[in-house]
Amino acid sequence: MKRVFIVGGAGKVAQHLIKQLAGAGHNALALHRKPEQTRELETLGATPVLGDLTKLTVNELAQEMKGSDVVVFAAGAGGAGIEVTNAIDGRGLMLAVDAARKAEVPRFLLVSVFPDALREGDRKAGFENYMRVKKLSDAYLVASDLEWVIVRPGTLSDAPGTGQVKLDVAISYGDVPREDVATCLTRIIGEPNMRNVILELTAGSEPIDQALSRLVARAAKS
Repeated sequence: MKRVFIVGGAGKVAQHLIKQLAGAGHNALALHRKPEQTRELETLGATPVLGDLTKLTVNELAQEMKGSDVVVFAAGAGGAGIEVTNAIDGRGLMLAVDAARKAEVPRFLLVSVFPDALREGDRKAGFENYMRVKKLSDAYLVASDLEWVIVRPGTLSDAPGTGQVKLDVAISYGDVPREDVATCLTRIIGEPNMRNVILELTAGSEPIDQALSRLVARAAKS
């Protein structure tokens, strides 16, 4: 059984993740900002941890993370503006990485963004800032001494998960159900040999377990 600390525990991907972790017998701790979210998180199977990522100190967050086997960072500003993006996707991620190191959590999973996301649309300043901040956050995690996996999903949808994906270090852009993103995270948590890799993820035709086994086998040969 793994003790999994989820930053952004009330988000849509995180909610799917909590249900799957609970179903697999893991202990999910869900950091969330609003007290009214507590009951729903308990119902999903998580241990709620009330806290505002923009106000916590490294020491405070490390204390909450203490004893965890892995941190999953699934928080995001969700289009709330440049300042909120900088606070959550930027400084919030750095805070979580620093807290995980201080708490001696060995592993860190980050839900990031596909580099080709919405590139055919209007390139507004807020979106360009979001992409810049996400890239800097990826780099901050990679430069840490944690074992890490960065998952870059395509455009997220609320379609039911299929359990089949396209997953590799570089793939063409596309959509992906949030449920399948959560399933990939759950499987990665249970696969200790998947580490220090950036994965791009969209809907596809390969079963998730098969895709991960293929990638682990490839890494073992390198």
